[in-house]
Amino acid sequence: MTTPLRTLGVPPNAWSVNAAIADITRPPLEPHVITLTTETKTLRLDLAKAAILVIDMQNDFCHPDGWLAHIGVDVSPARTPIAPLQDLLPLLRSAQVSIVWVNWGNRPDLLNISAASRHVYNPTGDGVGLGDHLPANGAPVLTKDSWAAATVDELEPKPDDIQVDKYRMSGFWDTPLDSILKNLGKTTLFFAGVNADQCVMATLQDANFLGYDCLLLTDCSATTSPDYCWKATLYNVNQCFGFVTDSHALLTAMK
Repeated sequence: MTTPLRTLGVPPNAWSVNAAIADITRPPLEPHVITLTTETKTLRLDLAKAAILVIDMQNDFCHPDGWLAHIGVDVSPARTPIAPLQDLLPLLRSAQVSIVWVNWGNRPDLLNISAASRHVYNPTGDGVGLGDHLPANGAPVLTKDSWAAATVDELEPKPDDIQVDKYRMSGFWDTPLDSILKNLGKTTLFFAGVNADQCVMATLQDANFLGYDCLLLTDCSATTSPDYCWKATLYNVNQCFGFVTDSHALLTAMK
């Protein structure tokens, strides 16, 4: 009797093996092709090869008791992606599009964070910076496994979603994000979250440099920066790094 083959690895980067055989052909995923309108071109893309990166939709950036609000930033713009994502994410899950939550969650000891990076968030050295405790609730700023780094309650990640901690503005820097996406066979990335001109843009740029196809979802992204920063982000994505569309166009294409 032939011993059954067992799957080893994460499809589509998976082998089928037993004691005598290793099938390394890696059968492809079944295509799910859609036609999507963007600001510059009409795209044909395969949802089986797509993932959405939801970046920094966490308490420190989006909650009125979080770090940004503590330093005097109006976080109401950062909350505008919540409702569109509430509508979009369940339908993406039903289409088996990977949902990847990329939240800023530093090591408590900050051993991989340079003085230059810390200075951005605590320029005087005596304020509430990375790892310091918020006066309102004691949460350590942008620290892994803390309230500060947790996704806002309105966007609770599901068990099959993927969560990646990041330590810089780019979600690809010093993290396993690229390896995870490559293992899953993802080549097309939708981008959502905050701040569009900072962490979302830095992650999108690095994705482009790594060879991914990048699409920014405008209604699922936002920034607390001035409006000219938002306009520059849209210009640069369209001009250099990918495509700009929104969740309405994506939902229409999926129907």
